[in-house]
Amino acid sequence: MADRKLVIIPTYNEKENIRAIIEKVFSLGRGFEILIIDDGSPDGTAGIVRKLMEIYPASLHILERRGKLGLGTAYIAGFKYAIEHRYDYIFEMDADFSHNPEDLVHLYEACCNGADLAIGSRYISGVNVVNWPIGRVIMSYYASSYVRMVTGMRIKDATAGFKCYTFKALSAINFDKIKMKGYGFQIEMKYTVWKLGFKIVEVPIIFVDRKLGSSKMSTGIFGEAVWGVFKLHFKKIKRLNPSDGEN
Repeated sequence: MADRKLVIIPTYNEKENIRAIIEKVFSLGRGFEILIIDDGSPDGTAGIVRKLMEIYPASLHILERRGKLGLGTAYIAGFKYAIEHRYDYIFEMDADFSHNPEDLVHLYEACCNGADLAIGSRYISGVNVVNWPIGRVIMSYYASSYVRMVTGMRIKDATAGFKCYTFKALSAINFDKIKMKGYGFQIEMKYTVWKLGFKIVEVPIIFVDRKLGSSKMSTGIFGEAVWGVFKLHFKKIKRLNPSDGEN
């Protein structure tokens, strides 16, 4: 039986990108399914997805939420869906083409070769970021340095949001204990996987800033990550399914 692969894409006002990103993922021909988590986009993003579901009824899914509830809660809703439906590999990806959909294959292959979490890393082989202001590149790069210093987790791109989890790793996490909601969520999830003893691999990617639509980054999101990382150092983490044993 073929592996079941689910790509989770959170959306808020992504009408310029959503059709193209969905069609690009499906054009890869590797059996990827897509779950859109839409936070009540007033621009009609969800309506576009619903129309596309008529074309891809078995492969395209949507969860519609009322209002902008945050990146972390969107992904957790997607993770719960993936676990309930027993997907073998679960991906996080942005809707705006800052993540190249073709790299989904490389993340999948990394997990097939033994990784429990494969990270699309901007910094594992230099600084591979295109079209970002230099200030944002510096902030992102040194944020990962800060995470390594505080937590001891040896990951070059701690804030990366392009990832693939195995079902085993994701189902071991107690999502009720994940507290950060913005981009700090990405750090907390990696830290949790690491503390649970799973194998993490970074796969080099080139990150290209969005061409269409607007960024969701804010100073509040950055501040949550700074203080949240400090608190992670004192957090106790246990497997949700301890019967699986340690890696």
